[in-house]
Amino acid sequence: MQNTPMQNTHRALSSRLCGEARELSIGSARVEWTALEEMRADERGLVHGGFVFGVADYAAMLAINDPLVVLGAAEVRFLRPVVVGDRLWAEACEQPAQGKKRMVVVEVKRDAEVVMSGTFTCFVPTEHVLGPIAGAS
Repeated sequence: MQNTPMQNTHRALSSRLCGEARELSIGSARVEWTALEEMRADERGLVHGGFVFGVADYAAMLAINDPLVVLGAAEVRFLRPVVVGDRLWAEACEQPAQGKKRMVVVEVKRDAEVVMSGTFTCFVPTEHVLGPIAGAS
């Protein structure tokens, strides 16, 4: 039986907003998410792309799976519209390391159809980006 890594990052995120981790292995992750009514941008049910981006970002963070990982940049393409009720999967795969940069390729799919794809540039600093916790020794 293969050991599945424990989730070490972004554990406080809302699964309603950012999806739920369904698969996690070293260098890859898969997140499931359903577009909710409150994500509607218009009367036809179009979902704002920022929510889809959030799911992709979460999958990228999980592929790195370090408690300190942060997003530095992203280059994405929105390929198909998403509507309220759509069930999506974000699949993330870390690429070979390039120094301090950690590159992750992500595809967000509805069934077999890619609705968004992108490359996420991540960094793992030596301490939390907000600095040490006050009073911690």
